[in-house]
Amino acid sequence: MLRGGRMNASRNGCLFLFFLLSLLLPIKRSFSATDTITTALSLHDGGDETIVSSPNGTFELGFFSPDKTKNRYVGIWYKNISVRTYVWVANREAPLYNTTGILKVIKPGILVLVNGSNGVVWSTNSSRSVNDPIAQLLDSGNLVVRDADDGNPLNPENSVWQSFEYLTDTYLPGMNLGWDFVTGHETYLSSWKNHEDPAPGEFTYRVDRNGYPQNVLERRSVLQYRAGMWNGLRFTGSPNSRHSPFYRIGFVFNQKQAYFTNQLLGPVLTRAVLNQNGVLERWIWIDRTQDWILYLESPTDNCDTYKLCGAYGSCDIQTSPVCGCLDKFEPRHPEDWLRADWSGGCVRRTALNCTEGDKFLKYSGIKLPDTQKSWFNQTMTLEECKALCTKDCSCMAYSNIDIRNGGSGCLMWSDDLLDIRVIPMGGQDIYIKVAASEIVTQEGSNGKNGKIIIIILPLLIGIVLLSLILVVYCRRRKKGSELRSTGTSRRPSYNYEHSNENQNDEIELTVFDLASISKATNNFELKSKLGEGGFGPVYKGVLGGQEIAVKRLSQTSTQGPMEFKNEVEYIAKLQHRNLVKMLGCCIDGEEKLLIYEYMPNGSLDTFIFDESKSRLLDWPKRFQIINGIARGLMYLHQDSRLRIIHRDLKASNILLDDNMEPKISDFGIARCLLGNEIEAKTNRIVGTYGYISPEYAVHGLYSVKSDVFSFGVLVLEIIKGERNTKFFLHDQGINLLGHAWKLYKEGRSLELLEPHLSSTHTMSTSEVLRAIHVGLLCVQQRPEDRPGMSSVILMLNNEGVLPQAKQPGFFTEDNGAYCSNSSTTRITITTLDPR
Repeated sequence: MLRGGRMNASRNGCLFLFFLLSLLLPIKRSFSATDTITTALSLHDGGDETIVSSPNGTFELGFFSPDKTKNRYVGIWYKNISVRTYVWVANREAPLYNTTGILKVIKPGILVLVNGSNGVVWSTNSSRSVNDPIAQLLDSGNLVVRDADDGNPLNPENSVWQSFEYLTDTYLPGMNLGWDFVTGHETYLSSWKNHEDPAPGEFTYRVDRNGYPQNVLERRSVLQYRAGMWNGLRFTGSPNSRHSPFYRIGFVFNQKQAYFTNQLLGPVLTRAVLNQNGVLERWIWIDRTQDWILYLESPTDNCDTYKLCGAYGSCDIQTSPVCGCLDKFEPRHPEDWLRADWSGGCVRRTALNCTEGDKFLKYSGIKLPDTQKSWFNQTMTLEECKALCTKDCSCMAYSNIDIRNGGSGCLMWSDDLLDIRVIPMGGQDIYIKVAASEIVTQEGSNGKNGKIIIIILPLLIGIVLLSLILVVYCRRRKKGSELRSTGTSRRPSYNYEHSNENQNDEIELTVFDLASISKATNNFELKSKLGEGGFGPVYKGVLGGQEIAVKRLSQTSTQGPMEFKNEVEYIAKLQHRNLVKMLGCCIDGEEKLLIYEYMPNGSLDTFIFDESKSRLLDWPKRFQIINGIARGLMYLHQDSRLRIIHRDLKASNILLDDNMEPKISDFGIARCLLGNEIEAKTNRIVGTYGYISPEYAVHGLYSVKSDVFSFGVLVLEIIKGERNTKFFLHDQGINLLGHAWKLYKEGRSLELLEPHLSSTHTMSTSEVLRAIHVGLLCVQQRPEDRPGMSSVILMLNNEGVLPQAKQPGFFTEDNGAYCSNSSTTRITITTLDPR
């Protein structure tokens, strides 16, 4: 009986325990589905408790630990995205060190985070009390504290506190960035310290309220970059800001507040993140690729460096050097400018003299100067602004505030003009004060000056017409030898019978005469020869005291007139520190020559594939070269005036200057994508075996992702020190790509590194592993899986978690041969250079 009683008691105890669990489990399930924390329902760490935004469940709030740490934080992230992406952190400066944390709401309306001993780790503040406070996560990603009976939660006026007023490193649609002048509260972005620590880092992105409001990026409170002021259509220093298809930017500015906001235009996920390196990145989530796509970065290039060219200096990324003085200005310290030290800026050629009446010169297509010390009036017209600036001897320049509908508002500068850059598409007009003597006026055009013009104009027209007649006559007599030049800038003419290009596409380029180039190269003597490629031989020469490299199209060249023309057109229009610079060309009968700046260290292949010279390239130099090539390629794909696909990126087409800075060269088979084109098709496949992407080799499809594939091959060659086409493991039947892939899958990627590099103290293991990983991402079989070059640069230089690489193209373990799917497309493959 006793035994049976014990059994019944045990059974009853189990039933009671089961009953208690049945009561608790629905609470847990209910909590997981809710979007709200109440005074009766808190959020506990140590399990999977979260709240999910409603109605769409876009965001989730809970406890988390960043990569490689055990510290615990309360944060918000995207719920349905596999790659955990945080958008807000509560206790970013006060981590918990175990899983005993509790997030709860208490009266009179405060959200508080406590530890296991009930000590307050983090809390909100509130200017007013509510009777029944709740914390609710909205589908915008905004966490609000409000009264449960206060109607519409989407109305910010109903909340006593909201996370959208206390940003971390992420800017979401619906957030405001700026100032509340009444309370003095500022809403701004601050970077994480690093991937493991969400505490505020060195960089902030904020609205500078001094003078006319403008967006700025600061490092430890020192200005690094200006996006500039809002002119109604765009930020003056970020012309691409107006073209976002994902959101519309708005600007509110009055006596009470100054802030920027944005309105989402479609059902997409988009965010801006200030990373720990001080780059503001704009991302969009693409469902079909299941990945975040980086579509805009700020700053973008050297010209975005704050006041790089000093006062009255103007930065133009298309020129070399990038800094120059505004028209009617000259360097303050010419000797410093010769050393590329532009910090001293520029001064007027002729000093102002206010009493004699100075004038204004219009400068167009520029980024407006720093507005920190500007004066403004939002209702004045431009003419009223000019009149006011004319009367004020301290006024140096003026412009419109808003450029819509013909322009409105007055912005005046009374100090040196700083941080100007050339923005050909999307720049703004500014009127800068210069001495009256610098302006050629049209005053008196109906008097004496007008009479002079009436007399001179017909005479000039007659001279021009006579000159044209003489030119036509001489050209006919010379039968095609019209391209002899004295070295001044002229237009080379292309009349090849196979060319379908319009003559309107001609470009300005210095044309040299054959005699000058022949003399510069000692009549193309053998000892001046630097090497030979698909184009023909390359010679070293000296022209006007400058060392040059001369490419001479040979009669047996695999390239022809069209490739020659192609290279002239593209190189002349492209300017970047990581692209080779063309100085000019020469066309004389059958002779066709291209003249470049001389690269003293030759091409990359002569270093990395040579056993002795490869030792001259330690890992930091190799990593620098990889980054330089990536920057040059990104410029070609998205930052240049043209969208260029190189189509023949390889080690022999990477030249090295005296600082081992890489320069992409040889644009003979490059192609330009027009308008909204993302890819093109051809039946003639040109390029170099070992670097051509699968979709190009098989289907004739080329795009920026074709170049990305070639870049990935090049990265792995730089790391391994062996050619992709020469590397072959007979026992495994795989090539270099396959070898790198197998080592990656087995967690032995470091074994790919050239042996002598691993023994040096300058080698960074994390950089090597990251570079190999990025290289494998670039050579993935499907082009849509490969990252864009802006993402490549980001991944190379940040220690974030990289996506898993998939199998590379042209890989098989059966026999190590290059393989691909069958295709019905008829193509012709032309290998221009077997190297």
